[in-house]
Amino acid sequence: MSLMQFVEKELVTKTNHPAFKAGDTVTVHYKIKEGDKERVQMFTGVVLQRRGHDHVATFTVRKISNGVGVERIFPIHSPFIELIEVKKKGVVRRARIFYLRGLTGKKARIQEKIQLTEETTEATA
Repeated sequence: MSLMQFVEKELVTKTNHPAFKAGDTVTVHYKIKEGDKERVQMFTGVVLQRRGHDHVATFTVRKISNGVGVERIFPIHSPFIELIEVKKKGVVRRARIFYLRGLTGKKARIQEKIQLTEETTEATA
């Protein structure tokens, strides 16, 4: 193991985030420091990609704000990420869905994955 890998492994903070992938809608609660104050800002959008592995992994989230597309790249093991909530599971066929950048309105929608539970299967039977 190289010295760089050893230092990265020692400095990374282990976090327990939920499992998510490209196409999922997530809310990232991110700590922002302004002077001596600290607040939590929420960034809700669609995950375009996950990149990297282990302690150097990142993910890209895209949202539309006032008609303008905004993308933000977050390191998964960042100490500034307080919480990641998965709002919706999306159905996509690709690991990187950059084609969303060229779509607007209804064309930019992602179909939601429907989770079948025991209650719904009993109700239909």
